[in-house]
Amino acid sequence: MISPHGGTLVNRRVSAEEREECLAKATNCRQIPVNGIAVSDLWCIATGIFSPLQGFMTQEDYVRVRDEMRLVTGEVWTIPVTLPVSKNMAQSLKEGDEVLLVSDDGSAVPFAVMEIQSLYRVDPRKEAREVFRTEEEKHPGVARLYEAPPFRIGGPIRLLQSPDFGLFTPYILNPEETRRRFREQGWERIVGFQTRNPVHRAHEYIQKAALETVDGLFLNPLVGHTKSDDIPADVRMRSYEAILSAYYPANRVIFGAYPAAMRYAGPREAVFHAIARKNYGCTHFIIGRDHAGVGDYYGTYDAQHIFRSFRPEELGIIPLFFEHSFYCRRCKGMASYKTCPHSREDHVILSGTKVRHMLRAGETPPPEFSRPEVVQVLIEGLRIKEEEQSD
Repeated sequence: MISPHGGTLVNRRVSAEEREECLAKATNCRQIPVNGIAVSDLWCIATGIFSPLQGFMTQEDYVRVRDEMRLVTGEVWTIPVTLPVSKNMAQSLKEGDEVLLVSDDGSAVPFAVMEIQSLYRVDPRKEAREVFRTEEEKHPGVARLYEAPPFRIGGPIRLLQSPDFGLFTPYILNPEETRRRFREQGWERIVGFQTRNPVHRAHEYIQKAALETVDGLFLNPLVGHTKSDDIPADVRMRSYEAILSAYYPANRVIFGAYPAAMRYAGPREAVFHAIARKNYGCTHFIIGRDHAGVGDYYGTYDAQHIFRSFRPEELGIIPLFFEHSFYCRRCKGMASYKTCPHSREDHVILSGTKVRHMLRAGETPPPEFSRPEVVQVLIEGLRIKEEEQSD
């Protein structure tokens, strides 16, 4: 099985006995409230999804990642994983302190203890330019960056308890579990697929094209924080179940949710996603059109071009690049610009924004674009959501 990024699968979870000991020691520690995005990052760090990270980044790692897309130890890493704190909090802390990270919803649920090895201030605009390629606040990743205070604490963490993933709990698999399941299936070549959208015909086409050359597919949709206009995660999950049960061989697919937040960092996030799937045990990863993109901030295939910046052995996982796919009426099937000679008039292509507007209006996208089982789930799910919001 493929080695985790950095060579070792990180495990920063404590046992039940250790948890009580850690909590007792942390009685007098400063409590730091953390939001849902930080909590999901804690889980990803502690379970090894973000291997080789042992905790939130120190200043040295942060600067190297921001400017050079590498950790201090040399491994490829493209997205800063940092923990913001308020100015008052930063002024009350010092390096060497141990703090207790708790939920910020008023319940103060203790999630992790952290040793502060680094206290620093970031330059949000420089980070925006380097990571997101823009300083515009209308970019959702940049907006989130600007909303957070510029002060950071970094250091190793120990996870005291897992977050409550609610209805997603049955779908949350950590890398130890996925690697065991891949071995049990006898799979040696596994392709991962990341999405924050429902699986439409184009996604199905490239997944199955990849599946023709490997042993199994790990469908790993993101259920962490996304944009407000994205299809709600619980509705998407039902749509995935619908298409998998009707159109995929059960013995060739493992389905598990990816709990991290979306960063919307385009090319850099494509590499970040590939590394996470390598840690899950995937040997291949699909990079399609405008992976992790938003609006017109990135070129259509920039998320593929960035992989040229690294040697194959540095990444360890094999990226599979796919062209934009569509249904061609003359070919009478799914195709791409690599395989179809016909004009655009023959192609059924809808943008994600257009499809979301259609679904929310109760309109059915054409069957050449989306399977009817998926459309039914999405329209019904969005209708129920709107009724709940109106109440």
